[in-house]
Amino acid sequence: MNPDLARLQPYPFERLRQLLAGCTPPAHLAPINLSIGEPKHATPQLIKDALVAHLGGLANYPLTAGTDALRAAIAAWLTRRYDLGALDAATQVLPVNGSREALFSFAQAVVDRSRDAVVVAPNPFYQIYEGAALLAGARPLFLPTTPDNGFRMDFGTVAAAVWAKVQLVYVCTPGNPAGRVMTLDDWRELFTLADRFGFIIASDECYSEIYFDESRPPLGGLEAAQTLGRHRFERLVVFGSLSKRSNAPGLRSGYVAGDAAVLKQYLLYRTYHGSAMSPPVQAASIAAWNDEAHVVDNRRQYAAKFAQATPLIGRVLATRRPEAGFYLWAQVPGGDDEDYTRRLYAQYNVTVLPGSYLSREVDGFNPGRGYVRIALVAEVAEVMQAAERIAMLGNRP
Repeated sequence: MNPDLARLQPYPFERLRQLLAGCTPPAHLAPINLSIGEPKHATPQLIKDALVAHLGGLANYPLTAGTDALRAAIAAWLTRRYDLGALDAATQVLPVNGSREALFSFAQAVVDRSRDAVVVAPNPFYQIYEGAALLAGARPLFLPTTPDNGFRMDFGTVAAAVWAKVQLVYVCTPGNPAGRVMTLDDWRELFTLADRFGFIIASDECYSEIYFDESRPPLGGLEAAQTLGRHRFERLVVFGSLSKRSNAPGLRSGYVAGDAAVLKQYLLYRTYHGSAMSPPVQAASIAAWNDEAHVVDNRRQYAAKFAQATPLIGRVLATRRPEAGFYLWAQVPGGDDEDYTRRLYAQYNVTVLPGSYLSREVDGFNPGRGYVRIALVAEVAEVMQAAERIAMLGNRP
């Protein structure tokens, strides 16, 4: 077996299951699970209808690059969303089976394991970044994102000698879990480093369509590149998905877009990887990318939940509404996120995720310790029930 498998750590939700083992929550309280970022809003009917209408496509092998129509739909959406001057659907866009598999496989295509390779990622982070780096034969380098640095990756803390070994940088914007959006200055600094040291940027933007001001959508990587004169999106690939945008996590549909030269090589990898998207899923995806009304309604539902739940939870936990995304990143009393998670479950049957499970300890410091991630994904009534129970648990350790 691949010896790098032994370097993988247990997935956060397996750790959570073990943490809560032996706890018996009150039977009279219905369970409320806010630990996982799985959208619970209804999948739009137009997606279901398109999927069913194209079931005949199951008789055909799909192309790895997807249909021209799907790539065109994704390119058109990206152009509208980020006001892009030009995006070539044939060379700068690829459909993928959800951003998760693409974020993982991208590292396998990018990393040259014949050299001492470093992959940079935020800390806390989506665990796929770490697994992808390790199984590509690279060494992860985690940059802590904390209140002290405004939840930004401080690229200036990395020495030039280390940057010389970096082959891939993962960024997540809006961020998971704190919801921070990278600024144009952040992007300018990162592009400058990429040009100097030759690494590729993988921008995870799966939360880009959940925000709270319709007049101020979050800045994306392609948009930042164009604004800074990088019209060919050199060294940049962005990752997006219908899971959060369209409440269709089971569809496993997303895209990668950006540098055509990088995507050409990534497509070669994917041809052998065997990851072509099913024709019915492609048809359903086209319907989703071509419709914005359901996305606006989705944001309205999240905005209502955050407006009602955040003040209530904020009475007992230090938290605030994020810039974007559907998580509250909340500091717990006493600083023991595992103990808080167990008490909340044991006393009130509400499940959240310890922040330390989303982070790695570096030099004795785990930037997620003392926090919990609360996913406001359920319907508003259930979210408010959870918020009331969190308030009842109070702010005593």
